[in-house]
Amino acid sequence: MTDTTDLSQLGRESRPAASPEEAVLETVPYTRREGPPAIVRFTCPEFTSLCPVTGQPDFAHIVIDYAPDARLVESKSLKLFLTSFRNHGAFHEDCTVMIARRVVQATKPLWLRIGGYWYPRGGIPIDVFWQTGPAPDGCFLPDQGVPPYRGRG
Repeated sequence: MTDTTDLSQLGRESRPAASPEEAVLETVPYTRREGPPAIVRFTCPEFTSLCPVTGQPDFAHIVIDYAPDARLVESKSLKLFLTSFRNHGAFHEDCTVMIARRVVQATKPLWLRIGGYWYPRGGIPIDVFWQTGPAPDGCFLPDQGVPPYRGRG
């Protein structure tokens, strides 16, 4: 069993930070096994941030895939980190890449990719992709599974 006593959010009452910069992204130890690396996926279909110009809410479906090395993202802290964007004004591209860079900084994974599938504002959906490099050899890498925006229909 993994020792979680040093975690400040898991199993405790926690609220989202006022901003993503203030949010604490916690990790737990992970032991890699022989063979191709595992791919871990986090999906946030109701991500929200604010437009930095209008202050209106922006919505996205965020998919994070990563191959952990020695650390895993603790999922409650990730949820609180993602929720902290609700009061954060930034463009779609900045939010998507900021999420990825924070996960990379916290876990130092073998590999990470993120897809930010932003719902239309002004009639144009914006999809933002970022990754650390080529996927590791031999790993199972599923499609991110987010259908392209087709409008109401």
